[in-house]
Amino acid sequence: MKRRTFLRRAIPVSTIPFLLGGHTLQAFGRSPFLDGLASLAAATDRVLILIQLNGGNDGLNMVIPRDQYAALAAARSNIMIAESRVLALTAATGLHPAMTGLHALYNEGKVAVVQSVGYPSPNFSHFRATDIWLTGSDSNQILSSGWMGRYLDQAYPGFPTGYPTVEMPDPLAIQIGSLVSPGLQGPSVSMGLAITNPNTTYILPGAEDTPPNTPAGHELTFVRDVAEQTSLYGAAIRNAASKGKTLSTLWPTAGSNSLADQMKIVAQLMSGGLRTGIYVVSLGGFDTHAGQAVGGATDTGTHATLLSRVSVAISAFMNDAALQGFQDRVVGLTFSEFGRRIKSNASTGTDHGAAAPLFVFGSNVNGGVVGSNPVLPAAAGSNDNIAMQFDYRRVYAAIVKDWFGATATQLNAILPGQQPLPLIKGGGATGVEDTSLPVSFELRQNYPNPFNGETRIRFAVPADAGSVPVRLVVYDMTGREVAVLVDRAVGAGIHEVGFAATHLASGAYVYRLQAGAHVEARKMVLVR
Repeated sequence: MKRRTFLRRAIPVSTIPFLLGGHTLQAFGRSPFLDGLASLAAATDRVLILIQLNGGNDGLNMVIPRDQYAALAAARSNIMIAESRVLALTAATGLHPAMTGLHALYNEGKVAVVQSVGYPSPNFSHFRATDIWLTGSDSNQILSSGWMGRYLDQAYPGFPTGYPTVEMPDPLAIQIGSLVSPGLQGPSVSMGLAITNPNTTYILPGAEDTPPNTPAGHELTFVRDVAEQTSLYGAAIRNAASKGKTLSTLWPTAGSNSLADQMKIVAQLMSGGLRTGIYVVSLGGFDTHAGQAVGGATDTGTHATLLSRVSVAISAFMNDAALQGFQDRVVGLTFSEFGRRIKSNASTGTDHGAAAPLFVFGSNVNGGVVGSNPVLPAAAGSNDNIAMQFDYRRVYAAIVKDWFGATATQLNAILPGQQPLPLIKGGGATGVEDTSLPVSFELRQNYPNPFNGETRIRFAVPADAGSVPVRLVVYDMTGREVAVLVDRAVGAGIHEVGFAATHLASGAYVYRLQAGAHVEARKMVLVR
């Protein structure tokens, strides 16, 4: 039996649960995914905080298209935020009024809002959609490894033998919670050892005996090594927690905001000198089918409370990081398994939807709004969704390549064909200039092509063009207009929109971009 098969079947080797600040912590020190990422982090002293918003966040209620209030009123009058209450991000885009802390960070240039993030043919099951986001798969693809685990398994074969090391004595990733995220899973190895008391060294029964020189004996030796390593990691966490501190006065009362409680622990451990490169935290409750907002006071209710907690947690953490001098080491990313439908339901709620915005935050983030406001129909139906502009894996690519410094070859091995969005200042850990910023107008070939049902179209507006009027239209071969994908002013950057052709017949179509004085067209083929 192979070592990895033995471990998968014999014992879960991925957790060290114990309490800190009232929360269970799990240290993931054994995954090749975490090994490589932490090694990169150790070289650059960089940290990633992943914030999962469980349940499917209503992005249209969080990042609000201020230029489309007539369509909002027609689609969701019972939950939409009054225009006068929206916090302005740009002339066309705003933020939920409960997110004042995040709004302040945005105004300081420390938040990037990435519009309409998703993937082709979205899945609306919580379990399957979460699996897709965490593994980095296509919607029709089943993967057993995390989205960065596949690359790092190749980059660091043989891990965890010999760890912890002098260079990396601490856990490589910590999740505050009780479940191991599939995003922290190597391609074939799940490692970790559950211990109920951090002050007690875990001893495998019979560990004093010398294992036999057999395959089973070799596996037993391996498990014992992992057990000893997890004990060492537990000691490192306890040591950092005892030395660490928090300074910000923005932290809410303990127990009133579970996400803030978790991020306060992260600040404490970083303050205490822990060199862990990844922290995973989460907040549930975003499955707002009913009671999302209070009638007559739509800026209050369940969703407002959740968004306030996210905003408070991030702003308190960033304030603490600034006070303690480690704000330049951290980038954070929020994500949810899907968004919600454009049209609200009769229960002052929203149902499972497709694309939604997400936040990337930190002092090394290129702040601003990335992409355009979603295009809302004048009279949305109950099944209408936000079209995707950016594949979620392009956000991951920015983290892997531009924050942690992976090479282009490594990036393509883990996220094939995905180019980083320009989210990180300086183009990454190597300090190379970000070459993804466009220097000219360009309409790119749709992908996939030919396509069946849905495809993606990218176009570029150069940095020196500023905001220009853009119209992106699809025509059939008779010249009849069949879809308007973009029709508004668009800022500089690489933009991506989804085109769902479920109502069209098979055949060739032309998509045409007019951006200012620039006009360009390309051909695509729909095959059913």
